[in-house]
Amino acid sequence: MTRRRVKRGTLLAVALGCVAAGAVIAAAEQRPPDAGKPAGAAVRDLTTQEKNRLYQAEQLLLRTCMREHGFEYRPVPQNPVPQAREFPYVVDDVAWARKHGYGSDIQREMARVRETDVNQRYFRSLPPDRRAQALRAANGQDPNGVTARTLDGMVLRRSTEGCQSEADRVLYGDLAAWFQAEVTQDSLPEVRHKRVMADPAFGRAVTQWARCMRAAGHPYADPAQLREEALPGPGEPALAQGQEIRLAVAEARCAADSGLARTAHALDRTYTIRLRHQYRSELDAAQRLQRGALPRADEVIDDTR
Repeated sequence: MTRRRVKRGTLLAVALGCVAAGAVIAAAEQRPPDAGKPAGAAVRDLTTQEKNRLYQAEQLLLRTCMREHGFEYRPVPQNPVPQAREFPYVVDDVAWARKHGYGSDIQREMARVRETDVNQRYFRSLPPDRRAQALRAANGQDPNGVTARTLDGMVLRRSTEGCQSEADRVLYGDLAAWFQAEVTQDSLPEVRHKRVMADPAFGRAVTQWARCMRAAGHPYADPAQLREEALPGPGEPALAQGQEIRLAVAEARCAADSGLARTAHALDRTYTIRLRHQYRSELDAAQRLQRGALPRADEVIDDTR
């Protein structure tokens, strides 16, 4: 149920070829509000308002830079489909499941947003040579400028040129340090999810969940098997909405009745704390860069008013 998060800085075809950097289905990672905040911890997450300021400034810098290269770019919403949710372990919200099932309606809405996005329409309207120039302006010519390593060892690369790198350089100062900091932050959830699902307590709770699902007429060993066998893949006919909702509601009810939801949330909190301790220096560095960028973000925003 998890997916590797795409590095935002490698995309700014991103805002030209997609809806927005980071605007993907299952965008909002769900986590208990107190997760990762043990007493005396040095790492403090930015508030939502602070993150929004950084995002807004980045979008404005991208607009300015692309205009300087002779292209249009309009800032895009950070979360264009707010009802999108990620359930990394099991669907555990009955009300959400009753309304959205497994989110096929949200996927259709995301596809509609991508299709009607003003930047994507503009990009598609360009002749091929100008389209290639726009991509170079956004992402740079050579992708091998700086490198960063994810927590599980994957090496990512990005250009030091282009408007995305320029925006990051203006905000964070040290592009290489910020790239590594962002990659570290972005790869943390996947590492946490893997550790939670490998925990024996999670496995025992999944066994109870499977027993509940069999009693409800859905013989699946775990949520991953359910998705693999019951949900259509790309290009396959979609489930009827009623069928999708019934299956998702059964999964969510069994998540509560079996204790899987409770166990998953507790383990998620535990491994959040452990990982933040394990990678404390890296996460401290990321937070320092972000906090240092806030005054510059405010200047960028004030200059556009």
